[in-house]
Amino acid sequence: MPGRRTIGVDMGGSKLLAGAVDIGLSVHHRTQRTLAGLDQSELLDIAVDAVQEIRELAGEEVAGVGFGIPSLIDQRTGRAVIAVNLPLRDVDFADVMTERLGLPVFVDNDANMAALAEHRAGAAIGCSEAVILTIGTGIGGGLILRGELYRGAIGSGAELGHTVIDMDGPPCQGNCPNRGCVEAMASGTALAREAARLARERPASGLARALAEGHALAGPLVTELAYDGDEAAIEVIALIGTRLGVAISSFVNIFNPEVVVIGGGVMAAGDLLLEPARATVMERALPPSKDTVRIVTAEFGVEAGMIGAAALAFDHIGASQP
Repeated sequence: MPGRRTIGVDMGGSKLLAGAVDIGLSVHHRTQRTLAGLDQSELLDIAVDAVQEIRELAGEEVAGVGFGIPSLIDQRTGRAVIAVNLPLRDVDFADVMTERLGLPVFVDNDANMAALAEHRAGAAIGCSEAVILTIGTGIGGGLILRGELYRGAIGSGAELGHTVIDMDGPPCQGNCPNRGCVEAMASGTALAREAARLARERPASGLARALAEGHALAGPLVTELAYDGDEAAIEVIALIGTRLGVAISSFVNIFNPEVVVIGGGVMAAGDLLLEPARATVMERALPPSKDTVRIVTAEFGVEAGMIGAAALAFDHIGASQP
């Protein structure tokens, strides 16, 4: 084995998570960085700094680094073509990181890496057909088809978050030119937007009180208020879950998956989000696919992308898989 550890790095729309991972996909060290408000140069510097920190903490031989980044990737070159929610455009990401880190670097889409982790050892283990969605600042998608990670013709497939569910819906965020994408309608960003709207409409709600106190109505606070019984917060999460269910219905009809795995920070809402999604799938998807599919929470949670990126590095350096 060329090394006892690889480093996995998951770059999301607002934060970076890195860790040292062993061949059994156990995480030994972790670090996190905030990515909001950075330009491309600063973003690359932050990524290098995080990897160097983990490399020092690991204390073992590190064989390589895997990156999951929220970007369309041209797998022929390792180039990050464009990211919707980060300042990455036309950068030879793998080459740049290899040069700066002095280690073999491998790169793929962040949601693909979450899919790899969940299929390798998580909620989709043993499944030949699976859909994986990661819900945070945006919505990433990954596909397992016939037991393999599906990347498309050149590596930029499975952008499920940019499936349109309302052609006249709000503009999608970041660099996406579309309207009404599921990312625009059901992401953590959309949840915050809908929470602010409902707070204004329901001045007696917990959402309104939180807003008046100067709190940002982001996912964690909305989820906390919902669990505390605030009807407006419950309604917001149910709305996001219903919209998510509309998208999942199409994925169920198209791919006939055994399981749809939902991960990312928004999944702290648990069944408050998933039950409306499941109900919508039962109303909208076609039998028999809707009757056999399971819609479940990711087992690796917010660490799925990081663990999958480390597994990608193990794959490329030739280490046997668990």
